[in-house]
Amino acid sequence: MPLIKLNHIFKYYSSHFIKTFVLQDVNMEIEESEFVTIMGPSGAGKSTLLYIMGMLDEPNDGEYYYKDQPVHKMTEKMRTELHKHEIGFVFQSYHLIDELTVYENIETPLLYQKVKSSEKKGMVADILDRFNIVAKKKLFPHQLSGGQQQLVGIARAIVARPSLILADEPTGNLNSQQGEEIMDLLTILNKNGTTIVQVTHSLKNARYGNRIINLLDGRIVEETQL
Repeated sequence: MPLIKLNHIFKYYSSHFIKTFVLQDVNMEIEESEFVTIMGPSGAGKSTLLYIMGMLDEPNDGEYYYKDQPVHKMTEKMRTELHKHEIGFVFQSYHLIDELTVYENIETPLLYQKVKSSEKKGMVADILDRFNIVAKKKLFPHQLSGGQQQLVGIARAIVARPSLILADEPTGNLNSQQGEEIMDLLTILNKNGTTIVQVTHSLKNARYGNRIINLLDGRIVEETQL
């Protein structure tokens, strides 16, 4: 049973009876513990596909099964619950909560999962330490550089130990050393069983995974096993 199965996924926007397609007839399976990279030029539909997999967007047509559960038939509330417990999402533009400190931003997914207070403190402390941002824990997002905000976003995505991590250009705002450290971390998580799907323009980052899916104009045009 694949972790993710997409059947005939279409995503389009309608304006004055004209449909602009973002995704066209996408069929894809992702097995548990895979590390898959989605590549393609700007406007190919990569981020939209990631958002649909992350249950943050819906296709207009097609079927989406997550662990054999029909996501396309779920209510928004059911999808939100599934997302909270199963998926860590790394956004290209951080999506940190401005009013919360670094510590509170990282802690947020654990609040949704009703983790015990003592366990929660330990999990956040471990992540702060792993990302070398203990000294930043009381700062707010506007007090951080872009790279630091990206690190906090990645820390938040992995703190609850999700089954699936979806990463949209995870190293886009990091320097080369930070970028390599994040890719190494994703590799370790993957070896420990976490399924990872990343969108990237970097062939170097793509080579950390085991499969590359190339999108062009909303269609899968090529798949490469590494």
